[in-house]
Amino acid sequence: MNKLLDFIVKSIVSKTENVEIFQTKGKKTTLYEIRIDKDDIGKIIGKNGSTLEAINTLLSVASVKNNKKSVLEIID
Repeated sequence: MNKLLDFIVKSIVSKTENVEIFQTKGKKTTLYEIRIDKDDIGKIIGKNGSTLEAINTLLSVASVKNNKKSVLEIID
């Protein structure tokens, strides 16, 4: 999942060297936190949050096979 998220985020942002992904696993939920350059936050969120929602959907679909829920957050 980290590789998938890393690939997606780095494909969108301009400053790929500033991308950091943190993963926290729980029993039923996995929390993914991404840290990116402030100039790229708008690109990840997208218009009306559409890009962020699409990334969340891809993570959720990929998590189904493990019977877990995935949550994505952008941290400053």
